[in-house]
Amino acid sequence: MNAGKKQLLKQGYRFTGEHSSVKICEWTKRAIKNEGICYKQKFYGINTCQCVQMTPTMICPNRCQFCWRSLDLYTAEEMKELDDPKEIIKNSVEQQKLLLAGFGGNKTIDKEMLNKALNPKHFAISLTGEPTIYPKLSELIVELHKQKFTSFLVTNGMYPETLEKLKEMPTQLYLSLDAPTKELYKKIDNPMLKDYWERFNKSLEFLSKAKTRTVIRITSVKKLNMCDEAGYAKLIKKAKPMFVEVKSYSWVGESRERLTEENVPSYEDCFSFAEKIAKLIDYKIIDTHRESKAILLAKEDFPERILKF
Repeated sequence: MNAGKKQLLKQGYRFTGEHSSVKICEWTKRAIKNEGICYKQKFYGINTCQCVQMTPTMICPNRCQFCWRSLDLYTAEEMKELDDPKEIIKNSVEQQKLLLAGFGGNKTIDKEMLNKALNPKHFAISLTGEPTIYPKLSELIVELHKQKFTSFLVTNGMYPETLEKLKEMPTQLYLSLDAPTKELYKKIDNPMLKDYWERFNKSLEFLSKAKTRTVIRITSVKKLNMCDEAGYAKLIKKAKPMFVEVKSYSWVGESRERLTEENVPSYEDCFSFAEKIAKLIDYKIIDTHRESKAILLAKEDFPERILKF
């Protein structure tokens, strides 16, 4: 085992193939101790304790300043060896259960919540890396739905051609919007692909036509990208998302070597930033999750935003 994999295992990752992995979300741990739910449950009805946080690939063509992973590990533009989608799903569930097994003897655990957690219903394809670099992503999503899992796919938009080839849309499709301009995007995301801005804009256009629930997510980093609300508004209008999430950057992992605690905005900072953007795109603040410093925007609220299972 190479040093990179050893480091990731120490950080709580479990490999589900040569390039795929899973990790228990901190909110899942809190949920089974009845210490709160994540924003995805509050905003969309996804049961926190039944969510598998995973990725079909650890590699990424961007090296974002705010990313919690080591930028020296798994940074590439393409994949060679490919894990099988069915094996990724099976191994993700198995590793999730193994990671949760240690909680059984903890007296602070809600046994009913733990039992639910051992029977996951949702895959958050967003752990680390860029999922759309995985050539069999379409097969993975189809197989997840065949097995009655819901799927939230998060992409940085560098591979619009992968999105265009999806045979089946994820339950919810996220596009990360990290900067309001090409110049700032280059500074913050450090893309390896030369035509990054063209690729990103193609993904914005794809989102505007996607036949599924769509989200633009802005990870808000104080003194870095919480600026030029008009620039964000222009890009969001191109994507026409169902939802916009404005969420605080967290000073964790390797990002602590690149940024400081001063880059972490307060809840009030995020709310104010979201409010300014909302006015420019004619959206409303329809929900918030103070613990995550997350603000949800939409044209109008509607009962169906809470998914039913």
